[in-house]
Amino acid sequence: MPADDPGVPAGSTPGEGDLARLAARALELVRDGDIVGLGSGRAATAFLRALAERVGEGLRVRGVPTSEATAALACRLGVPLAGLDEAPLALTVDGADEVDPRLDLIKGYGGAMVRERIVAAASRRQVILVTVEKLIPVLGTRGRLPIEIVPFALPLCRRRLEALGCPPAVRQAAGRPVRSDNGNLLLDCAIRPLADPAALERELRAIPGVVDTGLFLGTAGIVFVADGRAVRILERQGRR
Repeated sequence: MPADDPGVPAGSTPGEGDLARLAARALELVRDGDIVGLGSGRAATAFLRALAERVGEGLRVRGVPTSEATAALACRLGVPLAGLDEAPLALTVDGADEVDPRLDLIKGYGGAMVRERIVAAASRRQVILVTVEKLIPVLGTRGRLPIEIVPFALPLCRRRLEALGCPPAVRQAAGRPVRSDNGNLLLDCAIRPLADPAALERELRAIPGVVDTGLFLGTAGIVFVADGRAVRILERQGRR
């Protein structure tokens, strides 16, 4: 099971008030009868808890979870689940680890990016919830890009990633490699700010054994940003 967000240092966790404000704004987009993609991580969990309260009050929605942890929490909270056979979903509500001025994203610090991408692709729009420190001028500013790979391909992927200038480290927890919900390995690649994220994404996806990357380019339709006691709304202008 993926870690919640191993890349966030202790003491830097967003405040409960920030997360509650983000969840409340995202909840305004949900309508009775919707099928909603349920993201992973702290902000998405806050949304799921707020959604569960509305379900308890009679809101009829079903959720498609992006991780086993999210599915388990939804079941505990009483949010009915659905599958991708009922797409398109009305929206997916998720978090991100970096958001640039174009609303391109880096995701995957929590290790669920493969299912997050699939559920987002099955949705009419992807709604991203972040606190202000996740806004960065250029993707790669935080120096880390997660990648999911087939375990058999580790030696090849390591060599190819090093050749691209993205030296990888196998994500570890309790001294053992972390496995995604799909049974794959998670690599955290050291990167510098990216002059051309799309070109890097193409190169990464061309490596045999790479399942997915943390680069989410052109997927976010709207980003809610908790900034102090306010929530800013950023919307993508057009589609690429």
